[in-house]
Amino acid sequence: MGALLGVLYHFFGGFASGSFYIPYKKVKGWSWESYWIVGGIFSWLIVPPLAAYLTIPGFADIISEASGSVLFYTFLFGSLWGIGGLTYGLGVRYLGVALGSSIILGLCSVFGALIPSVFYEYYPEAGKDSISMIAGSTWGQLVLLGLFICILGIVVCAIAGSMKDKDLGNAEKDASNTEFKIGLGLFVAIVSGILSACFAFGIDAGKDMADVANTAWKNANPGKGEFLYQNNVTYIIIMWGGLLTNFIWCMILNARNKTFGDYSNSKTPLAKNYIFSALAGTTWFLQFFFYGMGESLLGNGASSWILHMAFIILVANLWGIILKEWKGVRSKTFSTVIAGIVIILISILVVGYGNSIK
Repeated sequence: MGALLGVLYHFFGGFASGSFYIPYKKVKGWSWESYWIVGGIFSWLIVPPLAAYLTIPGFADIISEASGSVLFYTFLFGSLWGIGGLTYGLGVRYLGVALGSSIILGLCSVFGALIPSVFYEYYPEAGKDSISMIAGSTWGQLVLLGLFICILGIVVCAIAGSMKDKDLGNAEKDASNTEFKIGLGLFVAIVSGILSACFAFGIDAGKDMADVANTAWKNANPGKGEFLYQNNVTYIIIMWGGLLTNFIWCMILNARNKTFGDYSNSKTPLAKNYIFSALAGTTWFLQFFFYGMGESLLGNGASSWILHMAFIILVANLWGIILKEWKGVRSKTFSTVIAGIVIILISILVVGYGNSIK
């Protein structure tokens, strides 16, 4: 039952992440950097402490009592992850919600799932699954099989994206595809996929803080298992790192593009722009809120990361269909992306079953 509930939490997190960019499409008259950082203020500065305040008594004390090395490395990985998140937004901008999310998160799932396991092979840590432990167990082999199937689905989605590029051509791109740039988008996606995997390292780096929250909750609630919200205190430091890198870059773009006036431009629907940006930013954070709950039940290993990424890819591709990002393509192209989605869905079922027999 715990494994099933963990998978469900990862679905909620995947839905939030796969949907967060939708409100940004309602922002009118603002440059990308302006609405991205407004949403980011909510994602990385406002909502994380609020979530911790509502779920973890004395979270500020836990942070203040953490060692300098824990705070430094958690912040560092958060900063690197922030660059990945920044380029994620650009990848979605140039490739669309469906294709951009598929390629970026596919790379992220591979690096985020395997690199920590390889690391723990050489630097063992209690409660952490090394690559040999995963490969040497039935449940782990199923998780790796699910990862392979997920990669296959991502490749199919990427092929569909290439077919889409050929089908549309420059003259036939509708309004939702005016910024579709396959070459630049792929480069940005690769950078984002690699750096976004640093989020998993950030959680590990801040695990001492989560353990304090978990221990306090268990002492107050004996016999009730793991504390589902333990990672909310770690998220605060990770998000601060993400805020730093994104804020610096967006301010540079504001200065370069002379778009500081966006924030007070009365010719744009300012209230709606702020509301939709805040909604996007809040939705962005909710993915980590639910990821933390799923991770508390399944463990912060390959399985949690793969499930989270696979659900995001699934939801993002479904949104791509709903938003008609595949409008005007051949039926063969559309069938290809549907096949990719189905393959990813199968990977989720395989990983979920692997967790259930762990």
